[in-house]
Amino acid sequence: VVLLLSLLGLAAAGKLLVVPVDGSHWLSMREVLDTLGQKGHEVVVVAPEVTMRIKPSQNFVMKRYSVPYTEEDLKKEFQEFFHFSFEQGSFLERFVKAYKGIKRITNFGVAACGHLLQNKELMRYLEETKFDAVLTDPVVLCGAILVQRLSLPAVYFLRGIPCGLDFQATQCPKPPSYVPRGFTQLTDRMSFLQRVKNLLHDIPDLFLCDFAFEPFSKLASEFLQREVTVQDLLSQASVWLVRYEFVLEYPRPLMPNIIPIGGVHCAHK
Repeated sequence: VVLLLSLLGLAAAGKLLVVPVDGSHWLSMREVLDTLGQKGHEVVVVAPEVTMRIKPSQNFVMKRYSVPYTEEDLKKEFQEFFHFSFEQGSFLERFVKAYKGIKRITNFGVAACGHLLQNKELMRYLEETKFDAVLTDPVVLCGAILVQRLSLPAVYFLRGIPCGLDFQATQCPKPPSYVPRGFTQLTDRMSFLQRVKNLLHDIPDLFLCDFAFEPFSKLASEFLQREVTVQDLLSQASVWLVRYEFVLEYPRPLMPNIIPIGGVHCAHK
């Protein structure tokens, strides 16, 4: 008992830097941050001045930075982007719509990230504050860039990344005979011809992700003053908290540092 009581002194509260993504991505993360704040951890959230859902809370400190767009611009782009997800059409039609939508959303993310990295006062605060780790959603890679700049352990909190980049970054198996690709409407039980179709759907992803994430790679290389690839930014995470719930998802392989936390969705009504 004395030994156990003495170990309690080692469980000190920590400092967590959070770089979130707006919209529905924020809702689950906010539940986690509120809990961490209530447990005594010091949580600092860095977010743009213009957001749809990221709002202050008594459980964490909010640090804002200016961005070159308005709230109306942001809402319009998000609405147009998500509408295509519910539209019918051929694979080619949906691919073209996804291409255009991701490109517009990426432009917003890169513009906001550039303003954050150029904010000397905020960057000085982040460098001087001795954080223990960074929690971020890597669907927008700004948090991953800060991880490299601040040399801190990273925890990635996500639902998934387009083109299976999360599989590549974690060196996780993704066999086309087992894991159905996006937009295929296939299940985890496929015939031979369906497995061939599933394999062919990987080809457009090579082009889709090049243009979608390359701007972040360029921004990171300029900011860090060395060549940085998207793979470099994604593969540095210590832990991946994936909002997967296998009651609803098809089976897929997991690596030891990938932890499914799909139940976190139930916390937000």
